[in-house]
Amino acid sequence: MSFIVAIDGPAGTGKGTVTAIIAKKLNLVNIDTGATYRCVTLEMLENNIGLEDSDEIKKLLENIKIELKNENGIQKVFLNDKDVTDEIRSKRVTEFVSQVSGIKQIRLKMASLQREMGLKQDSIMEGRDIGTYVFPDANVKIYLDADVEERAKRRLIQNKEKNINMSYEEILENIKMRDANDKAKEIGALKVAEDAIVIDTTHLTIDEVVNKIIDIINKNRSMYV
Repeated sequence: MSFIVAIDGPAGTGKGTVTAIIAKKLNLVNIDTGATYRCVTLEMLENNIGLEDSDEIKKLLENIKIELKNENGIQKVFLNDKDVTDEIRSKRVTEFVSQVSGIKQIRLKMASLQREMGLKQDSIMEGRDIGTYVFPDANVKIYLDADVEERAKRRLIQNKEKNINMSYEEILENIKMRDANDKAKEIGALKVAEDAIVIDTTHLTIDEVVNKIIDIINKNRSMYV
């Protein structure tokens, strides 16, 4: 049985950055569940498939191939054998991914894929519903949170680093919309698992968050072993 660490929380709380660092430090496989939904979103956009086109979405899910690969210490995302690591973070994908991830058949398919990935080896997974829906029996459950204005500032900095042109106001409204959509999902809604440890990252550095989570993981891992 693999050891699973679930990192949940809304956009901009540092989940992706923190998860990547911890994966390297503790030799855990980093499974970016958000990337799987972004791949589906990109494929839908590329093929002009609407949110209501259930038949076309079904065909897409039957044929889609999503892989997460570690290349020279950098995680790459491949969609149908094409490197889409940067493309899935584009503005157009970001604007639609929350709506796409709320579609039931997509949610079920991606959750199944994520479980399959996680069960293969000791893993750390970040998303919105890992500790509540994908892996409710995860060995460690962490919920990261932060003030929405702080989350928007962080995402603005990330976007500038990736040459994604979005204003602070656009990002703030997008995050608020995503929060509302994620909390209202029929399956896998964003919420705190009853046994999750909540960490407010608003006034914490990345290193402080990482160290807090590593301490929690090490305590639980020693009991697991």
